[in-house]
Amino acid sequence: MVLNDNCGRPLLNLRIAVTPRCNLRCDYCHKEGEEVPSCSRGTAGEMTVDEIVRIAKIAVSLGISRIKLTGGEPLMRKDICDIVKGIAAIPDLKDLSMTTNGAMLGFMAKKLRACGLKRLNISLPTLNAEAYSKLTDGKLENVLDGVKAAVAAGFCPVKLNMVILKGVNVDAVQEMMDFARQTGTVLQLIELDPINVNDAYYATYHKFLNEQEEMLRQKALTVETRHFMHNRRIYRLPDVKVEVVHPTENGEFCAHCTRLRVTSDGKLKPCLMRNDNLIDILTPMHHGASDEELKELFIRANKKREPYNKVPSN
Repeated sequence: MVLNDNCGRPLLNLRIAVTPRCNLRCDYCHKEGEEVPSCSRGTAGEMTVDEIVRIAKIAVSLGISRIKLTGGEPLMRKDICDIVKGIAAIPDLKDLSMTTNGAMLGFMAKKLRACGLKRLNISLPTLNAEAYSKLTDGKLENVLDGVKAAVAAGFCPVKLNMVILKGVNVDAVQEMMDFARQTGTVLQLIELDPINVNDAYYATYHKFLNEQEEMLRQKALTVETRHFMHNRRIYRLPDVKVEVVHPTENGEFCAHCTRLRVTSDGKLKPCLMRNDNLIDILTPMHHGASDEELKELFIRANKKREPYNKVPSN
């Protein structure tokens, strides 16, 4: 069974924010669309391991086959391996992945892999240590150690998320492609999203990825389209693979969305761009809701899914 929303889009993926806390401060972070303080550090309000695993089980029972753990920074949770192990054990789950800033990954990659995590997305906007520090308030060397540890642990693929920022890292795309080639990772070029950044920041740093796509198109051996991942394109070059991710401002992104989110405080979030149609699933769990009642909340949330930006009609 696969749920479809009122626009005929299948619900295939669930992103669970396991914490709003983060050890870095990246100005461009969209925080999964949550309205949380950028420096949130307390554990109050976070879901327990059992609650997260139960939500994941409900999701899989409704046909969701791919789950990604997000944040904040998921590795801020001391019990993250218990979360991974619990979700990985769910029958019929096809994929379990995580998005991380990679700063603590060097110490944890091998253990996470052993617990059942399959894939990793690591945020890496630049290979320049000074620029990285200014962008994130972190140390580049920690992330590079994390990338190497992830590859050595056997994660496949390891993807490098490079948010393109005008005047900061636009000219570093080739350098990042070389790094991806050397490390056996996949590079994702990500257009800056307007979510959770102010208008001035967006106007200053946003850059369309047309030039980068044209460069990739000329070099690619093949070009693929991931129809169930917002129609994003994959450029396969002779010795490296590059994906291009356009933001929600692109109607194609919304038209092919197959995602539902769970916020760090236990609410079902039908759309990255909206916070006015959330459905609380954690409170009913605390009040003894049955699995069938929780499934109904998922079904209600799915019906609230609709394209935030429509594809222009011809």
